[in-house]
Amino acid sequence: MPGMNLTRIEAQERATVITHVDSYRIELDLTRGERVFGCKTQINFDAVAGGETFIDAITDAVHTIELNGEQLPLDLADGVRIGLPNLSEKNVLVIEADMLYTNTGEGLHRFVDPVDGEVYLYSQFEVPDSRRVYPVFEQPDLKAEFEFVVTAPAHWVVVSNQPEMNVMDAGETKTWNFKPTPRMSSYITAIIAGPYDSVHSSLTNSEGREIRLGCYARKSLMEYLDHEDIFELTRQGFEFFEDQFSTPYPFEKYDQLFVPEFNAGAMENAGAVTFLENYIFRSKVTEAVVERRAITVLHELAHMWFGDLVTMKWWNDLWLNESFAEFMSTLAAAENTRFASEAWATFSASEKTWAYNQDQLSSTHPIVAPIRDLQDVQVNFDGITYAKGASVLRQLVAWVGQDNFMAGLKVYFEKHSWGNTVLDDLLVELEAASGRDVQAWSSLWLETAGVNTLTTEVAEASDGTIEKLVIHQSYAKGYETLRPHRLVVGFYRLDNDALVRTDRIELDVDGKTTEVAQAAGLQRPDLILVNDEDLAYAKIRLDDRSRKTAVQHLGAIGSPLARGVVWGSLWDTVRDAEMPARQFVDLVLNNIAEETNSTAVRVQLLNLEHALKAFLAPSHAEKTRALAANRMWQIAQAAEAGSDHQFQFVTSFARLAHTDLQLDAIEALLTGDKTLEGLEIDTDLTWVLLGSLAAGGRRTATDIDAALAEDNTSNGQQAAAAAQASIPTTEAKAETWRAVVETGELSNIVQRSAISGFYRGSRDLAEDYVEKYFAAVEGVWRERSHEVSTQIVTGLFPKVYTQQLLERAEAYLAQLPEDAASLHRQISECRDALARALKVQSADI
Repeated sequence: MPGMNLTRIEAQERATVITHVDSYRIELDLTRGERVFGCKTQINFDAVAGGETFIDAITDAVHTIELNGEQLPLDLADGVRIGLPNLSEKNVLVIEADMLYTNTGEGLHRFVDPVDGEVYLYSQFEVPDSRRVYPVFEQPDLKAEFEFVVTAPAHWVVVSNQPEMNVMDAGETKTWNFKPTPRMSSYITAIIAGPYDSVHSSLTNSEGREIRLGCYARKSLMEYLDHEDIFELTRQGFEFFEDQFSTPYPFEKYDQLFVPEFNAGAMENAGAVTFLENYIFRSKVTEAVVERRAITVLHELAHMWFGDLVTMKWWNDLWLNESFAEFMSTLAAAENTRFASEAWATFSASEKTWAYNQDQLSSTHPIVAPIRDLQDVQVNFDGITYAKGASVLRQLVAWVGQDNFMAGLKVYFEKHSWGNTVLDDLLVELEAASGRDVQAWSSLWLETAGVNTLTTEVAEASDGTIEKLVIHQSYAKGYETLRPHRLVVGFYRLDNDALVRTDRIELDVDGKTTEVAQAAGLQRPDLILVNDEDLAYAKIRLDDRSRKTAVQHLGAIGSPLARGVVWGSLWDTVRDAEMPARQFVDLVLNNIAEETNSTAVRVQLLNLEHALKAFLAPSHAEKTRALAANRMWQIAQAAEAGSDHQFQFVTSFARLAHTDLQLDAIEALLTGDKTLEGLEIDTDLTWVLLGSLAAGGRRTATDIDAALAEDNTSNGQQAAAAAQASIPTTEAKAETWRAVVETGELSNIVQRSAISGFYRGSRDLAEDYVEKYFAAVEGVWRERSHEVSTQIVTGLFPKVYTQQLLERAEAYLAQLPEDAASLHRQISECRDALARALKVQSADI
C-alpha cells in the first residue's frame, strides 16, 4: 500500500510541471470477462517544456504509451504510475491498458446478483481510485473536462456524470457516448453499468432550466425502492439550496443510483450520486434510518455546490466539502422537509455524539487537518471532518447570522465556480458579509483540536433566588485552547409531571469564566441546562441539583433537542468516569420508553449496549447484563403495537439476550410461539433473531446455510456471514478468521458483516486471537486495500478489556515503523477506547 501513496509535496511538484489539463477522453470496454476491462485514455494537457512527471494508473497490463505521437517504453509503467519524460508545452498522451475490477468497493466494483446472476458495476473514486479505472493526474487541483465512451453488453444501462449524446447498437453490445463534463476533479467522475432498472422525473430549477431526475436500482430490489420519497426530498433540496446559495444547480441532470456492496453512505459524483443499498427498505426499518436516508440525500445534493462546483485544492481542506454538506443537509431538513421538528435533535444525537467521541481520541486533529499524503486523508473521513465541522459551522452561523453566512457563500460560489480553493478564500467572503473577525474565529475553531468543557457554578440566596450564575470553561490536557461559544441557557422547573422551560438566556461565553448576568434574581430552577438548543460545540457538566433532576426526570423534558443535550451530557459524564456505568444503565432503562426521537432511541440503545459490554466493573458485570436484558424484554413487550419503539426495543433485546430464558424468548418469537401485537417477523428481523440464537449457541452453520438458501440475496449473504461468525465455537471463529485475515476471499461488505459477528458469542474465545491479531495486522494493512484493511484493523482489534491487552497494544504501537503512520493511528484509536473502558470500569462502584 505505501507504494501507492501520493504525498502533498509530490502533488505540488507535479502541479508546477502540469500547468493545465484540458481534457480526458476515456474509452472503456466492459465486455471482456469478469477480471479485467479495457481502457484507452487520451489526455490533452499543457506542461513546462522539457519537464518530466508521472501519471497515476493502477493497471493489470499496459499495452501502449504514446506521448505526442511517439511510443514510449512500457517499462515506464510500474503498475501504479507511468513516467512521462521530456514533456512539450502542449501534450497529447494516449495510453491503452487493462484495468482490474475490484470487490472492495474501490475503483470499478463488480457484483454478481445471487438472485438472478446479473452483473452490476459501479465506480467509487474518492480519495485516490479513479486511477484504478483510467490513467489520471490523481489530485483535486488538476481539474479537466472528461468524456466517457463505454462499450457494454446490449441489455445493460450505462450512466455517467453527463447525459449520453448517442448510443451505438452493435447487436450483442452497445457503445454509450457521453457529453464532456464541465471542469471537475477526477474523484467525482463516475461510471455505473449493468441491467439497472430506473424511474425518471424532472424539476424546473431557479433559472427555469429543466433538470432530469433518475432513480436506479438492481432489478431484484426495484420493487422496494420508494422513489417518490427520493424525488420529493430532491425537489425540496433543490429549492432550498438554490435559494440559500443564490446559485443555480450547476449540472445538466441529477441521477441517484443505489448500488450493491457500497462502503459508505453515498458518494457525490457530479450528476450521478451513488448510495448504499441499505437505503432500499425491503423490510421494516427504524424511523431513524428513514431520516438518515433523507439527510444523506440532502448531503449529497449539497455537495454539487460544496465539492463539485468548488473543490478544495488539497485534501487538508476536505472539511470544505464534508462539514458544509453535513451542516447544510440538516439545515435543509429543518427548514424545508417533513423532518423539520426532529432534524436538530437528530443531529445532536448522532453527529455530535460521533464528534465528541472522535475529538477525545489521541488521533484528534484540527478540522483543517494537516494532510501529508493520501494515507492521511483516507483515515480522516471521520467524526472531526464531518460531525465536528458541521457542529462548528452551526456555531458560526449562530454567531454571524444565517443571512450573512449565505451572502458570503453566494460571492464565494461566484468567484470560484469550477475552480479550487483554500480556507482563506471562504473566510474572506464570510468576513466581508458579516463584519465579524472570522479569521480569528477560524484560528480558534478550525485550526486547533480538542473539545472544551462547560461547567456551571450557582450561588443561591436564602430566598431561593440566584445570586450569581457562572459558566466555567476548561480544556483537556494537551489541547490548551479556550474558545468563544454562542449558546442558550435554559431554566426548567418541575410542573406536575413535566419539566417546563421558564426562562431562556442567550449569550456569548468566552474565556475561563463567564457570568450569566441575566440570571441574577431569578428563582433557582430544578434544572439549569447550559447549551439548551444545542448551538454550541462543548461538553456540558450539569450542576449537582440539575444532574439529579435530569436523572430522575429526563423523560419529563418536552423538547427532544433539550433531552438530547441532557442525554449527551450524562453519557459524557459516564465516559469520563464521573458517573458509574450502572447508573447510566438504569438511566436508559428508566427513560428510553419516553424518548420520542427515533435517532436518540437508537443512539442511547447503542450506548447502553456499549456500557454493558465494556464499562461495567467485572465484579458485577454478568449480573447487570442479565438484568438489563430482562428489563429490555419487558420494555419491548410493553411498547405500543407496531411502533418504532417496539421494533427498536425488540432488536436491542435480540443483541443483549444471552441467558437460557432470554434465548428461549428469542426462539419463541422466531417460531411464532410468542407474538407481540403489531410486530411482523419479516425477512430482516428473522435474520436478527437468527443471529441472536447463533451467538447464543442455539444455531449451527448448517442451520444458517439453510436460512441462506431461503434468502439467497445480497442482504441474506451479509446476515448469514455475521451469524456464522458469531457461533461461539472454536471452529466457527477459526473459519471466519481464515476467510477474513488469511485468504481475504470475501467481498468488502460480506467481510464487514463477518467481522461484526466475530466477537459475539463466547468472550473467552476472543482471548485466543490477541496474539494472532498483532502477528497479522501489519501485513494486512500493507497488502490489502484501504477499505478492506481498515475493516480488519479496527473491527478485529481484540475485545478483551484487560490491562494486559492495553500494555500489549502500547508495546506494539511503539515498535511500528515510521511509514506505518496510518496503521498507527487506527490501532491507537482502538487502544484509546480500551484505556477509557478500563478507566470507566474502575469508577463503576
